[in-house]
Amino acid sequence: MAHLASRRKRALALPLGLALVTSLGFLPAAAATAAPTGAPAAAPPRTDGPKLSYVVNTGGSHSAVEQVKKAITQAGGTVVIAYEQIGVIVAHSQNPAFGETIRRVRGVESAGATRTNPIVPQATEDVGAMAQPLTGAQAAASAARAAADEDPLEPLQWSLPAIKADKAHQKSLGSQRVTVAVIDTGVDDTHPDLAPNFDRAASANCASGAPDTTAGAWRPAAGESDHGTHVAGTIAAAKNGFGVTGVAPGVKVSGIKVSTPGGYFYTEAVVCGFVWAAEHGVDVTNNSYYTDPWQFACKNDPDQAALVESLSRAVKYAERKGTVNVAAAGNSRRDLASRAIEDQASPNDSEAVTRTIDPRVCPIIPSMLPGVVTVSATGAKGLKSSFSNYGKGIIDVAAPGGDSTVYQTPEPPAVNGLILSTLPDGRFGYKAGTSMASPHVSGVVALIKSRHPYASPAAVKVLLGLQADAKACGAPYDIDGDGTVDAVCEGTKLYNSFYGAGVVDALDAVRW
Repeated sequence: MAHLASRRKRALALPLGLALVTSLGFLPAAAATAAPTGAPAAAPPRTDGPKLSYVVNTGGSHSAVEQVKKAITQAGGTVVIAYEQIGVIVAHSQNPAFGETIRRVRGVESAGATRTNPIVPQATEDVGAMAQPLTGAQAAASAARAAADEDPLEPLQWSLPAIKADKAHQKSLGSQRVTVAVIDTGVDDTHPDLAPNFDRAASANCASGAPDTTAGAWRPAAGESDHGTHVAGTIAAAKNGFGVTGVAPGVKVSGIKVSTPGGYFYTEAVVCGFVWAAEHGVDVTNNSYYTDPWQFACKNDPDQAALVESLSRAVKYAERKGTVNVAAAGNSRRDLASRAIEDQASPNDSEAVTRTIDPRVCPIIPSMLPGVVTVSATGAKGLKSSFSNYGKGIIDVAAPGGDSTVYQTPEPPAVNGLILSTLPDGRFGYKAGTSMASPHVSGVVALIKSRHPYASPAAVKVLLGLQADAKACGAPYDIDGDGTVDAVCEGTKLYNSFYGAGVVDALDAVRW
C-alpha cells in the first residue's frame, strides 16, 4: 500500500442539510408535485450544493432497486449505475440533504457520500512518491550476471528467492488460464514485460464508478501514478529474456483502474472494480491501497457505514464468483489489533481531523474486510519492514515488500533493498511498501490456482496458509538499532502478529 495520498490537495468538508420525507418513505412523485387544495406545494429538492457521489445500498431485489432509483431521482439525484447483483446504486447529487433524505426511503439499508470533496474536473497531479529508477549501470551489471534461465534483471530481484519463486519457476510458470486483476492506478499493457500476459477482456477503467472498456482506458495517463504498473510486473512480468520476472510469469494479468487523476480510490470505483473482476472470470484480485477518503471507515457514522457495506457486498460477491481477494495491510507502522488508534489522515480529500478509532468499528477497507487475505511486508533480511502495519488476528501472511537499505540490506548481486519491477513506458524501477508485498502473495495464489484450477477461494486460502513458511517473532524488534523496541510481536511461530501464518512459499504452491 504505497503512500499515494502524500501530496493531495485539501478542501473544506461539506455540511448536510435537512431531509424531506414521510414516515413511510420518500414522498411519491405525485405528492411532491401536487398538494391538497389550499395547501402550499411541496418544495422541490435543492440542487445548489456541491456535486457529490453516493453509494446507496438496497435490499437487493430488482423491485427494491427500481423503487430506490426512482426515489434517487425525486431526491435530486442522478443514477450513475446500479449494481443490482449486490444491491448497490451509485448516484450523484447536488442536494445538500440527499444523503439524509435517501437513507429514510423504504428499501434503502444504508447510503452515504463517498467523498468530502465535490466532483470537479481534475487535472493530473503528482500523487506521491514515484519509483526510484533503475540505473543503466545496475542493468548492465545484472545482465552480465544473469544465468541462462534468468531474465537479465532477475539477479536484482532478491524477493524471488526470498519466497522460492526462482525454484518454483523450474517446475511451473503458472497457467495462462489464470488471471490476476490489479485493482489500482492503471496498468501499462504496452510494457514489453507485461504485453505477453495481459488480459484485455478482464480490464477496464472504473474510476467513475461505471466500467469504461475503451481500448487503453485501463492505462495510467501521462503523469499519473506508476503504482499499478509496478504491482502488475511483480505478479506476472513475462519470463521472456527481457527485464524482470514476475512471481507467476505464466499467468494472465489485467488492469482495473480505480483511481482518479489526483490519485484517489473512491468507494464507487472500488465497488466497480470488484464487480467487474467477478463478472469477467478473474481468479485473484490484488488491492494495494485503502479506500479514500477515510483511512479507517467507521461503521458508527452513517456515511462511512454505507461505504463499508457496499464494499463488503462487492468483496463477498467476487469471492462467491470464485475470486481470491488479496490486500496490503498498510504502511503506518500500526498495530491493527489495538483498540485505540489515532487517525490523523482522514478525510484525505479535504480537511483532515484527528480522531481516536477502534479498528473493530473502523476497519481499513478493503484490507480488513472478512475473507480478504491481509498481507504484511518483510525486508531483505526477512524481518517485518519498518513501515509495515501488523496485528494479531489481522495479518494472514507476509511477503517481501522491501525496506530502507539502512535497515535491511540485500545480499549481492542485489543492490537495493526495495522491490524492482515494471514501470510505464517500458521502464523499470524500485518501490517499497505493503503495496509491493501484496502482489507477491497474489502471484503465489495464482500459482496455487494454476495447480488446483477447481479449488474454491476458501480452499486456496487454506493452502496458502499451510504452505507458508512459519516465522517466529524472534528477538525484540528494534529495526533501527537505537535500543528502543519499535513494535511488539505477539503470538507463536505458527501464527503471530508480524507474519501471520508465515512468509508465502511459491515452491510449495507449484508442488503441493
